[in-house]
Amino acid sequence: MPGGPAAQNGPVRDEIDTPRGPARVEADLPAGPPVALLVLGHGAGGDVDAPDLLAVRDAAVGAGVAVARVTQPYRVAGRRAPAPAGHLDEAWTAVVAGLRTGHPDVPLLVGGRSSGARVACRTAAAVGAAGVVALAFPLHPPGRPERSRAAELLTGLPTLVVNGDRDPFGVPDADTSVRVVVRPGERHDLRKDPTAVATAVVAWLRERGWALP
Repeated sequence: MPGGPAAQNGPVRDEIDTPRGPARVEADLPAGPPVALLVLGHGAGGDVDAPDLLAVRDAAVGAGVAVARVTQPYRVAGRRAPAPAGHLDEAWTAVVAGLRTGHPDVPLLVGGRSSGARVACRTAAAVGAAGVVALAFPLHPPGRPERSRAAELLTGLPTLVVNGDRDPFGVPDADTSVRVVVRPGERHDLRKDPTAVATAVVAWLRERGWALP
């Protein structure tokens, strides 16, 4: 994983080559040895500086977790329209494999917001993740509940979903391995109270033993 002691004072930026072009990684390390590695992806037209991703980054690093935020190759190239799902998954898998070499002995957690959450779910088993953090998981296109993506959440791995109750993309139902936290008054961007989103994520990580008390 890119970084070192300097990452404690701000993200260390690097690029990782993928079959779909270079991806950008911004890595933040905790003060002590990391207890887990959390890799986060962005939304379809967004970036890794979304308020919920930054809040989760800050809280997780403070709880002993190394956090890497990944910008997909199409966004690095300056495009806003997302690449096809298969291309996203291919690039993400390559990046996670590269990051994993830096922290091979701690649990790997994958996640992201919206499209990034979908990518993380689809590839979680293949990359050897221990769990998934899905922020603003887009259950279906707005106004199209019949086009449910709920099956993507059924990875068989412990999964945390944090969605707003006013999200036009819908709110998934909980399942045996899927915990759903619904934030009141939040829409798809989860901008109303990012700190509360991060608190829910870190509480779940601590419960699973993937963050320091």
